[in-house]
Amino acid sequence: MAPITVDEIAERIWLSIAERRLRPGMRLKEAELAEIFGVSRARIRQVLTALERDGLVKTEANKGAIVAEPSADEARDIFHIRREVEQRVLARLISHLDAEKLLDLFAHVAKERAANAASDQREIIKLSGGFHLMLAEMAGADFLWGLMRDLVSRTSLITAAFRDSDKYNCGPDEHEELLMHLKNGDLQKAQHAMVHHLEHVENELKLAGNLDHARSLKDALL
Repeated sequence: MAPITVDEIAERIWLSIAERRLRPGMRLKEAELAEIFGVSRARIRQVLTALERDGLVKTEANKGAIVAEPSADEARDIFHIRREVEQRVLARLISHLDAEKLLDLFAHVAKERAANAASDQREIIKLSGGFHLMLAEMAGADFLWGLMRDLVSRTSLITAAFRDSDKYNCGPDEHEELLMHLKNGDLQKAQHAMVHHLEHVENELKLAGNLDHARSLKDALL
């Protein structure tokens, strides 16, 4: 079996942050991560460098790498930027949409509904972020897709830090409403629905008070 790659390890850590199992402020010890994933510390350093570039990890003197701790103002900034970027994604997407792409998007929303019905938080989180990335990918805009990948990651970190519930609700109902507007060719209504959707997600955050305490590293990743 081929050894786990840097990208695969980074994805596991990203997902653990998104699922709120790795908490902001939690130390990411190289030796412990190397043992968990069965790789060298040199490979773990590559992973942490990539995650730091994405804003999910930061390195502190005498502490090493930790899961980044966004401030409330940073959270508001990220959501502001994300609203603007997603407006552009929809503007680019609407002229690229065809019946096949719409079917794929509606099928994705159906998977979201199934995950919600099963209360499968891991799938709910993956599929919710995946929906927004699909929109950017189908728009055929590599630059916007890269921005969205970064913004979805940072939004997951913000959600981990500030959500006042273990339930993650970037929901299929609002995704489907947006798709119906795209299907009808109504860009203005689709953009309005996107703004409302992201404001709903932001309004569910508790952008005040203390962040949650971290759990053990091994418990969060295995």
